[in-house]
Parts: sequence; C-alpha cells; structure tokens
Amino acid sequence: MAMQAALKPLIRAIYPPQCLTCDTLVTTEFGLCADCWRETPFIRGLVCDQCGVPLAGDEDGQVVQCDDCLAVARPWGQGRAALLYQGNGRKLVLGLKHGDRLDLARPASDWLLRAAGPMLRADMLVAPIPLHWLRLIKRRYNQAGLLSAGVARLAGLEHCPDLLLRKRFTGSQDGKTREGRFRNMEGALRLHPRRAGRVEGRHVLLVDDVMTSGATFAAAAEACLAEGASGISVLALARVAKES
Repeated sequence: MAMQAALKPLIRAIYPPQCLTCDTLVTTEFGLCADCWRETPFIRGLVCDQCGVPLAGDEDGQVVQCDDCLAVARPWGQGRAALLYQGNGRKLVLGLKHGDRLDLARPASDWLLRAAGPMLRADMLVAPIPLHWLRLIKRRYNQAGLLSAGVARLAGLEHCPDLLLRKRFTGSQDGKTREGRFRNMEGALRLHPRRAGRVEGRHVLLVDDVMTSGATFAAAAEACLAEGASGISVLALARVAKES
C-alpha cells in the first residue's frame, strides 16, 4: 500500500485524469469536466416517489406520484434514479452497458447513493437485476451488478449479487409497447434457490441501469415479495422520461 501511495503522484503525472466523457483534463479521477457536468441530466428537485421521474413544481416534503404510477400498480414502495436517459446520461449508460467502460461504475455508484438517500434503511438487502446466462457470457459482466455492489459498499449495506435469476431469455425490450414489456417479463425472474431465505422479513433494494416502463423491476419485486420480503425499493442509474 505504501508503494502504491508513493507511485500515485508519478502515475498521475504520466497519465493525468481525464473527463469521463471527453478528453479534457480534470483535477480528480472518475470526474466530469465543467462542460460535461452541465450537460449531464442529473435528476434533482421534485420527483415521483415511486419511480423517480422528475415532476414540475417545487420540492416541499410532500410525497407525490406521477400519472403513470397513479395509473399502474407498482409492487414496490419507493423508486429513484440518478440521471435522465438522454444526452450525456444515455452516453454514460451505454458506455457502461455496451462499451466495456467498467470505470464508469465507480462514479455512477456515488450518483446512485445520492439519489437513493431518501429510501435507504439500515436493514436493506441490495441486489441487482440479473442478466440471462447467455447474455452474461456475451457481455462478461452484469452492469447492474457493478452498480449494486458499489451502492451497497458505499451505504454499508448487505449485497447479494445472485439473489435473482432470469429463468428465460427475454431479449431486448426496445420497440415493445408498455403492455408488451410487461408480458415479456411475466414470470421471467425468480429467486436463486439457495438465496430465498435471505429476503424473508427484509426490505430489498433492487438496482438496474435503466428504468423505462418498470416491467423488469416489477417482475423482480414480485419474485422477492413471493418469498417473504417485507418491502421493495428500486434504484436505476437512468430513468426514461416521456419527453425524452
């Protein structure tokens, strides 16, 4: 460790830290330059308490819900997201998901922790939305697992990376209607047979990279509740909003 600390200034002199999304030099590792920070659609202010989508109005401490969450029964209690899935937010998500940018998981975990603040509780069990094994072999890592591990570590919470299994290959949700997304995910997720006992009486925080309709989170939440979870919260790096 002492050797690493001694070499760090030399390494930074040879390889100075760059912005996560451009080549601009920055003062700290895993950071955004001022321009990219301004162009990154972080979610702030008033949000829907169940899905985290931004809402018009001022934050006054009241619990509010968006039209979608008022119309569609959600099997979870609260939800939050760090970014909107547009512009630089979309670029960051796709870099982590398809571009082998595993370095993005570290700052993304910090952003997720800030977004998750109102939902966190001491007894939470943190778990990622799983990939099907065929997709995991192709991609080599589960981006949701990287994010959930980071959030659990920063929050000091228990992490179970293989709590859920994807029973069948569901393919891409892109291009499907809301109803099609929910049909596609119906019964697609289940608890790992050797992990089922971990959720009984526990509040579970489910983590994924993107939330669109909420179909995937709903399938995961229902699987956890069926095994005795006391409650569910959901957390996404990015939230797709209608205006995007």
